Amino acid sequence: MVSGLSSMPTQSRLSNQRTRSAWLFLTPMLLILAAVAAWPLFRTIYFSFTDARLDGMDEAQWVGILNYLEYVDYGDGDGEYFGLLADEQWWMSVWNTLKFSFVSVFFETIFGVIVALVLNVNFKGRGLVRAAVLIPWAIPTIVSAKMWAWMLHDQFGILNDILLNLHLIAEPVAWTATPDTAMVAVLIVDIWKTTPFMALLILAGLQMVPGDVYEAARIDGVHPVKVFFKVTLPLIKPAVLVAVIFRALDALRVFDLIYVLTPNSEKTRTMSVFAQENLFQFDKFAYGSAASTLLFLIIAIITIAYMKIVGLNFDEER
Repeated sequence: MVSGLSSMPTQSRLSNQRTRSAWLFLTPMLLILAAVAAWPLFRTIYFSFTDARLDGMDEAQWVGILNYLEYVDYGDGDGEYFGLLADEQWWMSVWNTLKFSFVSVFFETIFGVIVALVLNVNFKGRGLVRAAVLIPWAIPTIVSAKMWAWMLHDQFGILNDILLNLHLIAEPVAWTATPDTAMVAVLIVDIWKTTPFMALLILAGLQMVPGDVYEAARIDGVHPVKVFFKVTLPLIKPAVLVAVIFRALDALRVFDLIYVLTPNSEKTRTMSVFAQENLFQFDKFAYGSAASTLLFLIIAIITIAYMKIVGLNFDEER
């Protein structure tokens, strides 16, 4: 009894030492994050409550919530600027972002699962195939966008040439310039590029599934389709959920692909593109900062809600 009590202070000291060591290792990372992420974020939020201009941020005056609810007259003779929450262009960019995120993540998850299942099978040359599948994801987004811009070109693009030869279209289609097809073109490029990322994360989950489970199902004569839905899918659910949240966060802040592939298109303008245009092109730095702040809040709300739902599901499963 006495020896048990005497060991408690030792365990407590050991726990405190581990805690101090953990904070010691985490401190450099936290300082770097504060310098490169937290400070710019706080500055952006601050500028959203001012009338800052790109060429006169030192002279910015506090205007409160005018950038969000009413308007700030920037004095450039272009008239009144309505608050962000009353701006139809902003709400269109919100809708474009949500539509792009939902459709892209949905198809990338489905294709990612299919690719992961194929790569999980033991066959000759599997390592080479795995490396080849990752090539689209490894290509920089700007390079992918430029490459696909040529492929989707209405006069020189290979896609129109193939569709014309197959008699699926009667005339060339300007995929990235036509409002009805611009979003489709962006989605095709994004799904092509990011599906390998989803497959990689899901494949990691498949590698953790015990082989005994499949052996037992095979002995019992369970159909492979039923094995997938009743065994494989529930076991890889955590990996799929992690892949979805990672990809959704990336899709919600998409900028480079759309900015390069479909510039100045209202049908594909996302929240990030809207913020960039106002920050630097239209010289409405405060208005762009307000858009960036709302983008951050929307992503934070969606992430928290997703994590809450996923957490509740995990609790129910336990």
